[in-house]
Amino acid sequence: MPEHRGPGEGGTPEDGRRPDSERRPADVPERADRQAERPRDGEPKALDEASLNLDLEAVDAAAARGHALDFPRTVVSDLIDGLVGAFHYVINWIWVILVILIVANVVLRYLIGTSMVWMEELQWHLYAVGWMIGLAYALKLDGHVRVDVLADRFSKRGRAWIELIGLLLFVLPLCYIMLTYGWPFVVRSWQLGEVSAAPGGLPYRWIIKSVILVAFALLGLAALSRLLRVTAFLFGLPRPRTA
Repeated sequence: MPEHRGPGEGGTPEDGRRPDSERRPADVPERADRQAERPRDGEPKALDEASLNLDLEAVDAAAARGHALDFPRTVVSDLIDGLVGAFHYVINWIWVILVILIVANVVLRYLIGTSMVWMEELQWHLYAVGWMIGLAYALKLDGHVRVDVLADRFSKRGRAWIELIGLLLFVLPLCYIMLTYGWPFVVRSWQLGEVSAAPGGLPYRWIIKSVILVAFALLGLAALSRLLRVTAFLFGLPRPRTA
């Protein structure tokens, strides 16, 4: 005969509930899910992307240009910026051509077992052109890397003075030196008919050397545009554009 156990002796409790050890295993995860759905006291509720309604592109742009200073535009600065921007638009296609050349060179080397010297030289020529022309465009956008440990503590007017001194003492003199000494460097290369020293390399080496003149001429123009905008902010000359 089975033994009958009373309440509190291992049988069913007096309130009729089963002990925790005899409950269904499914009860535990269901209860854990319900507890996970309820936020704890003092914790903020989870917000989905739709409820935030953030413009992520605007946030990224603001973070990328957090250090930039926007000075008032002038008529001349707008003309110069338009010229620099036009060069950038054309030269920007160089990166597409460069990627195609790199892929073609890899295919020739590892699938066919050959390589072309002129193609390898053209790669670093195009890279040099894109990088050097990009200097002026980066200055136009105020996109060069800065050390803002101290500058962030200054007022906008104080940073404008730093910008003015940097342009007058460093950027513009550098452009002048590079143009002065670069011109005879390019002319001599053209007079000698300089070509690549490698067999099968590119001819007309003066073409890539002349990019030095173009790049620093554009950089000087971009620096002049920036200088005009800084002086318009500090001194009101030239007169800033209202629209």
